[in-house]
Parts: sequence; C-alpha cells; structure tokens
Amino acid sequence: MSATLIISIILAYFLLLLVISWFTGRKAGNEAFFLGERKSPWYVVAFGMIGASLSGVTFISVPGWVADSQFSYMQMVLGYLFGYAVIANLLMPLYYRLQLTSIYTYLEERFGRSSYKTGASFFLLSRIIGASFRLFLVASVLQLAVFEAWNIPFYVTVIVTITLIWLYTFRGGIKTIIWTDTLQTFSMLTAVVVSILLITRSMDLSLGEMIGRVVASDDAKIWVFDGWQKENHFFKHFLSGAFITIVMTGLDQDMMQKNLSCKNIKEAKKNMYMMSISLVPVNLVFLFLGAVLIQFAHFHGMTIPETTDNFFPMIATGGYLPQVVGIFFIVGLVAAAYSSADSALTALTTSFTVDILEAQKWEERKLTRTRRIVHLAISVVLGLVIMLFRAINDENVISAIFRVAGYTYGPLLGLYAFGLFTRLQVRDRIVPLLAILSPVLSYLLSHFSERLFNGYQFGFELLIVNGAIMFGALLLTNRRGHSN
Repeated sequence: MSATLIISIILAYFLLLLVISWFTGRKAGNEAFFLGERKSPWYVVAFGMIGASLSGVTFISVPGWVADSQFSYMQMVLGYLFGYAVIANLLMPLYYRLQLTSIYTYLEERFGRSSYKTGASFFLLSRIIGASFRLFLVASVLQLAVFEAWNIPFYVTVIVTITLIWLYTFRGGIKTIIWTDTLQTFSMLTAVVVSILLITRSMDLSLGEMIGRVVASDDAKIWVFDGWQKENHFFKHFLSGAFITIVMTGLDQDMMQKNLSCKNIKEAKKNMYMMSISLVPVNLVFLFLGAVLIQFAHFHGMTIPETTDNFFPMIATGGYLPQVVGIFFIVGLVAAAYSSADSALTALTTSFTVDILEAQKWEERKLTRTRRIVHLAISVVLGLVIMLFRAINDENVISAIFRVAGYTYGPLLGLYAFGLFTRLQVRDRIVPLLAILSPVLSYLLSHFSERLFNGYQFGFELLIVNGAIMFGALLLTNRRGHSN
C-alpha cells in the first residue's frame, strides 16, 4: 500500500470524527463533558462500548494469540459475563444512588480523603500507562506504514496522533465520545468481517468451507482442563476474566463514565447487559480471524512470525492480498486504537479535574477553563510517555511496564471489596502505603511462584491475589471499634 493512500484514509476518517464532534460539542458545558448531561441513549452507549472494551492491542494481538493458545481466550470471555453481571447489580446501583461524577468519590465518603486520593491516583497511573502503550503500538505501525517513507520523525507522528484526538474531544468530552465510539466500533467490526471474507475468497473457499476447516483444526480448541499449573487453565481463565472485568470496567473511571451518562440506572443496566452479551460473538469473530490467517499462511507456505502481533499487519499490508484488505486493516486499526484512547483522555481529564483539583466545586467559567487546561496537559503527558516507550525500545521492558499498570488495579479491588462487604473503617492515613505494598508483594509472589508452589505459574489471576492482599492488609490494620 502506498503511504499517500494510507494517510488519505486516515485523514478522511478523522474528518468524519471532527464533523461528529462539531455537532455534539456545540454549546456543550461541563456537565456534557463529564457525563453527557446524563441523556445518552443506552443502546448507543452499549454499541460504542464494544469498541472501547477492545483496543488497537486487541485488534492486532487477538488474531495472533490463536497461533499460541488456540481459542482458549474464550474462557476469559465467559468470565467477562459474570464480571459484567456483578458490575450491573452491585457497583452501578451504588454509583447512581450517590450521583457520582467520579467513581472514586465513593472512597472518600466510605473511608476518607487519603483513600480517595489513593484510588484516583492509581487510576491515573494505570490509564496513562495503558493508553500511552496502546497509542505507542498504533503510532509505530503508522510510522512503518506511512511516515517513515516520507522521512517524518516518530515524534511528529505522535504529535499528529495526539492532536487529532484532542481536537475532537476537547469540547464535547463524553457527549462526543458516545457517538464517535459508535462510528469506531462499526468501523472496527466491519474491518474484521470484510478481512475474513476477502481472505477466504482469495483461497477460493466459501465462508462455510472456511468455518469447516477451522472447526476441524486444532486451532479451534477452547477448553483447557488439564494441567492446573498452566496459565490458560479453564478456572484460572474464567476467574481472571471475571475479576479483570470488575476492576477494568467497574472500578475504572474511563469505562464507568460512559455508563453514568445514561438517563437512569435502569437504562444503564440495559446498556451493560447488551454490551456484555455482544462481546461473546465479537471476540469469537476476532479469534476466527486468527484461525483464518493461519489457514492462509499454510495455504501459501508462509512462516508465522515469531512475534505474533505482526501476523495480521504482515498479511494485510504486505502485498499478499488485494489492496482493499489493507485499507480495511488501517481503518480498523485506527478505529480500535482511538476508541479506547479518546475515552481514556476524557476520563483522565475528568478524574484529575474532579479528584485531584476538586474543581467541580468552582464556578462554571473557572471550571471550564481549568478542565480545558487539564485536557491539554494530559494530552502532552500521553505524548511524552509514548516517546519514553520509544526511547526504551526494548519489548521486554515495555511489556514489564505494561504489566506494572495491571498491578495497580489490585489495590482498587481490595479497597472497594472492603468498603462493600464490611462495615469496618480503615486507618485512612496508611492506605497509600498499603496500596503500594500490595502490588510489590504480588510481584514477589509471582516471581517465586514456581519454586514455592511446585511449578505453578501465575497468569491473570494474580489480580485476584493482589486484591486479596490489599483486603487482608486493610482487615489487619482496620480501626477496631469504629464502623459505619
């Protein structure tokens, strides 16, 4: 694919986003930016959240995972359903009853100021690292596919990427993102389905024949019940999926801000149920794409790349297929990446403005000015962190940093569980220390687990352990004799 064609596609796509932003951002005040004026249609939120739940990492990585672990990822997806049910029936009613703008305000009401600031700070750290990492992957692909051919430096690619996101979110915030996410979810799903159909046609097969091949292959294996030490054992995957959903959706300002923009708790629940059910076939389609790519590689005698994240990009843009496949790949990649990045930018702006500055108490004009400064500052921070990833330029180090961000959700899990399932009070001043010790102990436990537990390898379930350590620490240090 030519660089000119790719950049034309991206610019046309962003022009459409800017048009949506203009219509939704007109006369949008702070209530619209933070909560969409609590008027968002639940079905629009549900569809858009599918794209936000997935990301550029998912778009690139999930098809490649099939080469390593078949369809076992679906075990986690089933766990997601349980997690979303917990969110809809336990967390969302709490947030709506308290009429929260930032979900971390609950921690102040339940425990105190230090707990509140700790929860918000851990979210800010997690989201800044996570959003920067996802944008780094996308910017790297665009750099290789487009800007390198024009001798444009990587930092310019980053600046352009962040600027475009800032442009269509700085006025409308959540009110705009509800609708841009709808476009981006549609674009991403269309890209996956069209890619499957075109790759299948290039092999002179019907869709039914391709489904038959995939089902008959080892790649379609879902269930793993043998070897409980394995990271992808069913119960480990299922429980991990449930708890990852609870913390990365239910305890995450980014995802919950969209749910809180619905008119009432009844519509918010409809949104959550519809979105969670939809994620099952959507993830199955992504995995099916991975199996189709493997069939294509075998058909042409190609070697699957050692880094499976390069698998889909290599086939889509490497000249093996008609150019239209590459076009849909670029559109899908941009849509998947920016559907999570734009909402992350808005959520980070909201959390910093409300939780750290506590600016929601200020008069409207001052709040608007402050919110826009914070929005711009967060954009700059994201750009700087992306450049830091580039400077490190070591996949193992970057992966480690990304895992560190995952550790930060454990203390949030422990804090919320302690608040919801006990009536005890915490020693508020030491909560920040406990929140730091919890992931450190979790890391040490994971590092030495094979020696300590007869070859046991921690996977995503380490999040549960992290949360349990935080819960236990709060229990041991609670203010005895004081309860709510």
